Amino acid sequence: MLDFGLLEVAVFGVAFLACFGARAQEDDQRPAKGIQDNSFLLEEAYNQEPGVVQHITAAQKQGRDWFLSFTQEIPLGSQDHQFSYTLPYSFLRSNGRRPSGFGDVQVNYRPQVLYETDTQPAFAPRFSLILPTGNQFKGLGEGSHGFDTNLAFSKVVSDRVTLHANVGWTTLLDVNGRRPTSPSIGASVVYAVTRDFNVLFEALAESQAQVDEQSRTTREGTLTLSPGFRYALNFPQLNDLQVVVGAAAPITLSKQKPDYGAFLYLSFEHKMLKSREPDRTRLVR
Repeated sequence: MLDFGLLEVAVFGVAFLACFGARAQEDDQRPAKGIQDNSFLLEEAYNQEPGVVQHITAAQKQGRDWFLSFTQEIPLGSQDHQFSYTLPYSFLRSNGRRPSGFGDVQVNYRPQVLYETDTQPAFAPRFSLILPTGNQFKGLGEGSHGFDTNLAFSKVVSDRVTLHANVGWTTLLDVNGRRPTSPSIGASVVYAVTRDFNVLFEALAESQAQVDEQSRTTREGTLTLSPGFRYALNFPQLNDLQVVVGAAAPITLSKQKPDYGAFLYLSFEHKMLKSREPDRTRLVR
């Protein structure tokens, strides 16, 4: 079973990217800068630019179950602050049952603590409130309010390569009288074949806490390895619309046999209002 301490995880997340440097350029035309903030299992540490909204739809297959989600990201006046929400929907087909419905909604806030430069990574921690909107008895929700935190680091390290690292944990406040906490750690590498076509490899380790009807807490460790690709279609005449499509083939390893899944991704990112504030996600000297 995979298990780890939060302190060691946090230290790893910081050290993983802080040691890398990248060439600075005012008008950055490197292939690595063509698609950003479009990872699948991990988060990239780039908030939305002022006046730019992103709509993300994702679908993941695990066994016979399908998990869908819709996320909308909205900047709060500037790139320094971002609001978002996530609406999950599940089609559960395992264990002879066939429930479908909405799961637990997440409401998110994310400050841009560090902007990427030639010597430091971008850093954007996310703080989320979990609302128990899913039906617990159908397996669609946890039946408890909770909090989810994720520390995201991102760094362009060459003309075509970007590295990302995530450290996170989820705490539910009352599951049969317990407060289970589930930590996670992840890392990924993205290679830009062109500015509009990327291949990526993501790795995510999770230690998931579960509480049974007798209030006993158990843990299951999993490691998900996910190769994938993403492709961008750009329409500058339509409010700088960028459409990103992608797919991946995640493999989840645990005590049981490996679980081979599928992941589909679709994002629409466009400008709502004109803004004179520069794009601060670009590398600066």
